[in-house]
Amino acid sequence: MKSIDYILIVLLSVGAFQGIVYGCILSQKKGMHFYANRFLAAILLFFSYRLLVETSKIFGYGRYDFWYQVLLEYNWIYGTLLFFFVKSYANPDFRLKKKDYIHFLPVVIEIIWSFFIKSQNFYWDGTRESLSWLGYYGYMAWMLYPTMYVISSALLIYYTSRSQQLLSHLPELTNYERIEGKLDWIRRVVIVIKIFAIIYIIIILIDYFFFNFASNLFYGHPVFIGMAIITYWLGIEGFSRRKDSALKPIQQLSSKEQKQLEEIAASIQKVMSEKALFKDPELTLSTLSRKLNQKPYLVTKSLNNILQKKFTDYINELRIEEVKRALQNPKSKNYTLLSIAYDAGFNSKASFNRAVKKITGKSPSHLKSNT
Repeated sequence: MKSIDYILIVLLSVGAFQGIVYGCILSQKKGMHFYANRFLAAILLFFSYRLLVETSKIFGYGRYDFWYQVLLEYNWIYGTLLFFFVKSYANPDFRLKKKDYIHFLPVVIEIIWSFFIKSQNFYWDGTRESLSWLGYYGYMAWMLYPTMYVISSALLIYYTSRSQQLLSHLPELTNYERIEGKLDWIRRVVIVIKIFAIIYIIIILIDYFFFNFASNLFYGHPVFIGMAIITYWLGIEGFSRRKDSALKPIQQLSSKEQKQLEEIAASIQKVMSEKALFKDPELTLSTLSRKLNQKPYLVTKSLNNILQKKFTDYINELRIEEVKRALQNPKSKNYTLLSIAYDAGFNSKASFNRAVKKITGKSPSHLKSNT
């Protein structure tokens, strides 16, 4: 055995071991995201299984022997598990329905195909005639062409793309409020796995079309080292956040609380309309609460639950609307946009630019062009 083989054994074994340990821990029923963590645990365990299979091949097991017949391929399940992990992490109420099981069809086909192809060794006597038409061409497609690898990578690319789309257009939740930034680590995981799959499928196709699929051993080991690194990283990410939460439950209001907060919201809107308090650049939540003779936490609760806005966003929206109204006045041509923003209550150019960008999604110059 070469020294490179010993290095590979250590790297793959460490990745597999970490994946198994973290997978077992994450499979426990704890925290808001326990259901999502079970999908993550499944990903880690399947990754670990694949790394152990590859390690056994370095020792000479699994190459046309007993273990070759027993050890199956599960390469077509990673994308499905990743997609359901993302989906259930973004929505803790998500549960698999009957229609969702269609996504597991590729791995079922892979298992059946793998069993069928491996069974052909019992009939093979060195001649094409010893195998059926399906057995011969199925064996060719499975063993002599990069079929399984291309499909595996394609499935990963497809499901990581769907995961990215889901993370970009998160569904509205009635019982939870999302905590900003808590899904960023999942976005990173999805991007890394997608890049990994894209690089792999490109290398596979280059090898097939230009080198007659003869270089597999050259890049095969780096691929599994990459898988070991991803398994280790994914395990650490999931383990460190196993008790963390990307959402917080929305407290349901009683009819009495609802009425009280609606009255406060009406008072907020009235005082803003009649006294234009938003024009005060020093306006704070405490100042507004004193004006309304209400406790600050009730004003915040009213803004969040009734007007569905944070205090700063609400005030900045009113200020931007004031800027738009001022720009419609012909006299506004005599003033700069920044001076109008100051009159509306903004206290700096940076805060004005930041607020306009956040609320309208455009630069402040668009305010002038749209009036």
